[in-house]
Amino acid sequence: MKNDIHPDYHEITVVMTDGTEFKTRSCYGSNGDTLRLDVDLKSHPAWTGVQRINDTRGQVAKFNKRFAGIGQKKV
Repeated sequence: MKNDIHPDYHEITVVMTDGTEFKTRSCYGSNGDTLRLDVDLKSHPAWTGVQRINDTRGQVAKFNKRFAGIGQKKV
């Protein structure tokens, strides 16, 4: 490997959304920094299977009403 072209690889602490933490090595920040996650495997809908739909001003209902007939054959 060439000298002085690679980023500094050091130990950081990662704090999950539930407060648990673990140490890992990364190029993030500097040695001893803490990375706090907003989303992780325990809270993200893709892994938990729980999805929330935020219906602001009836947008979901408006969409469903507008496209309710798509895919149905007209007789």
